[in-house]
Amino acid sequence: MSLSLQSAARELFAENLLHEIITPHMWTMNAASVENSEVPFTAITYDTRTVTPGTLLVCKGNFNPKYLEQANKLGMAAYVATNDYSAYTNAPGLIVSDDKKALSILAQAYYDHPERQLTLIGITGTKGKTTTAYYTHAIINALSGNTTALFSSVDNCVDGMHYVESDLTTPESLDAVRMMREAVSNGMKYLVMEVSSQAYKVNRVYDFHFDVAAFLNISPDHISPIEHPSFEDYLWCKRQIIRNADMLVLGERSDHEQLLLEDAELNRVPVSTFALADSPAQADIADVTCAPTNTEHTAFDYFVDGERLGSLTLAMEGDFNYANAAAALAIARDAGMDVSDPRALASLADVRISGRMEEMRDSRSNTLAIVDYAHNFASVNALLDFVEQRYGAEHPHITLITGSAGNKAYDRREGIVKAAQDRVQKLILTAEDTDTEPIEQICSEMANNVTNEDLDVQTILERAEAVKHAVDEARAADGGLNILLLIGKGDEQWIKDRNIHTPYEGDSQIIRRLFA
Repeated sequence: MSLSLQSAARELFAENLLHEIITPHMWTMNAASVENSEVPFTAITYDTRTVTPGTLLVCKGNFNPKYLEQANKLGMAAYVATNDYSAYTNAPGLIVSDDKKALSILAQAYYDHPERQLTLIGITGTKGKTTTAYYTHAIINALSGNTTALFSSVDNCVDGMHYVESDLTTPESLDAVRMMREAVSNGMKYLVMEVSSQAYKVNRVYDFHFDVAAFLNISPDHISPIEHPSFEDYLWCKRQIIRNADMLVLGERSDHEQLLLEDAELNRVPVSTFALADSPAQADIADVTCAPTNTEHTAFDYFVDGERLGSLTLAMEGDFNYANAAAALAIARDAGMDVSDPRALASLADVRISGRMEEMRDSRSNTLAIVDYAHNFASVNALLDFVEQRYGAEHPHITLITGSAGNKAYDRREGIVKAAQDRVQKLILTAEDTDTEPIEQICSEMANNVTNEDLDVQTILERAEAVKHAVDEARAADGGLNILLLIGKGDEQWIKDRNIHTPYEGDSQIIRRLFA
């Protein structure tokens, strides 16, 4: 790991990012003229609190230069920024046109390009990214001798075996590259990572090139002033993964499929497809296909190029999860895996993701609870499709316990209600990640989207109280099957309130305690 002011300037200049180098004494393009410019930096960071002597600080986003006073005291060697901060520090500044792009380029250089030592797999889509990433990780890990790393919205794994909770769907570029270096040091040969639309919007994956990219599906989501101003912008950001890949796995019959195929053709990216078929007779509608083997949809046959691989029953139910498994097989195959090896299908059977399609039965009533991360129209609709397919014959009374995120993705509030209002009997609105937006406002907006006059709508602001209330009501009405759908939080044991993660017992944990 060797990066100096001189080599950093060269990297930035090569990407057409460098404006100039500014010191208290001069403005220059000649890094060699700056004192100690050949001395390697001891660290690179975007957090002034972690500066140590010899650190290169990247000032990203809405950086407040007053923090440079602390960085100076801690021994900052140089900074990268879109503004001149020479009034705040004597350290030389690399002035750039885009701080996020610069961070990614310099991170790769500092850590000696670990991405070049990994088969890099990126997965995007509106729904199914996390599950598909876990399934892909399971297949390749099984066939490669536990040499597969994982970056997901739930956990990160840099040694093929141990998982640490993650903060972002796609990490900041510096954190991602640092973990890649750690993965390479641990003997990893493959990396499976979720790639969000925001990762392209704010250049977290700038200059990342994927050996295999997967585009699972697309539907409106993340539309808000602080995310994507329109669906066009959301889709445009998602599409960037295609031009940054060697191969593309695409969901057959995805919305805007023709546009995505045109992207692939223009960028000379070969395409393979996956699909969920209605029956084995449709095994050839995609390169990798799955189809139910029974009317209960409890097992699916898998086909590659029309040839049957075998049958699979997943621990996480739902047709959409079987489709995610088909995507994972297609991805693994394009990554060079022999998915006809029996270990490929076998590796998927027991995969579970906490907070995804967790089903629990009450010991004291005929009540079933399902905890899932569904949080938009498409995912809520898919969840209700599963409930109808699996339990519809029992005519269950369905209660949906949900909220919606604050300060972003405002379209979800209408989408969740639209997907659910004619398919559930009761809607309990409660806290999700309210952030700085009043929870009462979020719940009120969701309630205002209800047009079904027969729907029982309740608002209980405290999420734990809302869950207990739903359980109590189900028990009081015990007779036929009651189904409680707790969505939006998954396994998270916190609620984001005013930019702070406040402790929350967790949907799954509360249900287990109440059902015991």
